[in-house]
Amino acid sequence: MYVNGVKQEPGRDFDRIGNMLVFRRHLAREGRLGPMRWLSMLLGVAGTYRKHETVDVVYETAGRRNVATLAPRS
Repeated sequence: MYVNGVKQEPGRDFDRIGNMLVFRRHLAREGRLGPMRWLSMLLGVAGTYRKHETVDVVYETAGRRNVATLAPRS
């Protein structure tokens, strides 16, 4: 389990409850961009520098390593 490429430890950083992963800290998710932000990006005046974290789950199935990227829920 990795958040933005940083390894997370079960019991310390997150818990698994059934099929859910519950993190012990808030994971940031970039919100919707307003019209002014879109316009400023289109004109090249500014970019979007909001915090947005991704969760990568590494698991093995039939001896093959797989990675699933998840988006945190609000």
